[in-house]
Amino acid sequence: MRVRDQRNRRRGVLAAGVLAVALALTSACTGGKGGDKGPGWQDGAEQPAAKASASISEPAADAKDVPASTAITFATKESKETTVELTDASGEAVKGKLAADGKSWLPSTALTYGGSYTAKVTATGDDGRPVTATSAFTVMAKPDKQVRISSFLGDDQTVGVAMPLIVKFGRAIPEKYRADLQRRMTVTSTPAQEGIWHWVSPTEVRYRPKEFWQAGSKVSYRVQAGGLPLGDGWYGRADLTVDIKIGPKLVMTVDNKTKRMVVTRDGSTIKTIPVSLGKKSTPSSSGTMVVMEKLRKTVFDTYDELGPEDGYRTKIDYAQRLTWGGEFIHAAPWSEGQQGTTNVSHGCVNVSMANGAWLFTNTKVGDPIVVKGTERKLQLGNGWTDWNVSWEQYVKGSALPYEPANDEPAEDEPAADDVADPDVSASATA
Repeated sequence: MRVRDQRNRRRGVLAAGVLAVALALTSACTGGKGGDKGPGWQDGAEQPAAKASASISEPAADAKDVPASTAITFATKESKETTVELTDASGEAVKGKLAADGKSWLPSTALTYGGSYTAKVTATGDDGRPVTATSAFTVMAKPDKQVRISSFLGDDQTVGVAMPLIVKFGRAIPEKYRADLQRRMTVTSTPAQEGIWHWVSPTEVRYRPKEFWQAGSKVSYRVQAGGLPLGDGWYGRADLTVDIKIGPKLVMTVDNKTKRMVVTRDGSTIKTIPVSLGKKSTPSSSGTMVVMEKLRKTVFDTYDELGPEDGYRTKIDYAQRLTWGGEFIHAAPWSEGQQGTTNVSHGCVNVSMANGAWLFTNTKVGDPIVVKGTERKLQLGNGWTDWNVSWEQYVKGSALPYEPANDEPAEDEPAADDVADPDVSASATA
């Protein structure tokens, strides 16, 4: 995990994406008895205008109070090669990257509050003649109102294939600011997989791939929000970057009809476990859920929820949370006689002590469990229910228009595996 702010900026030079080094222009000259006739064409004729042109629209020349998150927005015409440079007051270059649309260049980290910078865009046409546009500007002073940004996951964690990437904000982000923020939220996976951000609420956004993550993937996600305007005079406090790994494709499938859990790893069945689900008065939820938390030992206390007559306080082993409402997979030695035949729980997936220990050892936060055939459907928002909606429905939660990936993957980008179609860990803060 790397939390970057304006006081810890790395510097360097970047030639990003399609950017190429500008061609050097060498003047021609002629000699003779009369001596050098001067630079340019023979006989001192004026040089023709360069074909290419370049301009910078943001930040405007001599602009003051520029947000520390500013991108260099530019336009070129007739350019075959384009370079973008940004230097601070001491002449040191700032690292950055060209945006996907090729129309702007974003520094790798937020700029220094109060700092002075000069942006230079150089365009070279097919005539080999470069033209340059420059813009000198000053960054705003450090704002008093800053929004904290946090990630549920921390660096180097290994999670299950259904793990959504979860980012939270310290205050509500007004709707009109979400698209600009989302443009600065990037996810890179190896191998490449299609996915999208989905706003769960004004303070929380999640990312999931179109299908489960491919087992063994490496995933990095970044929020470049340091110094970014987020409404009502508030600005992002810092940038945030998290790197994680995806574990094996372990899927638990529970069928109320058979009272069995089938556990598969990378497509092969590795264990079948008898279960007892919720009785009719307190049924388990049917749907695709995700392991959110693992507790070796805990206490279930329902007195506040159910009252003194129906409430209970029980010590629990090998608990794995599935919903905010209190559904878990857990060991239940008191129901081992009913497991595989009868539902007697209060909504949880009961397993034996031995099977609870085995599951606890083999599962990870982010592993999916699919429950089928119960009397109650999983309520959206009751847990990480990102996989309980279709992809077509999920993309509607994006602040940016959804652009489908190409059907044919690039040679170095394998297609994602198929996923089954169903009927608190370390955190980072910026």
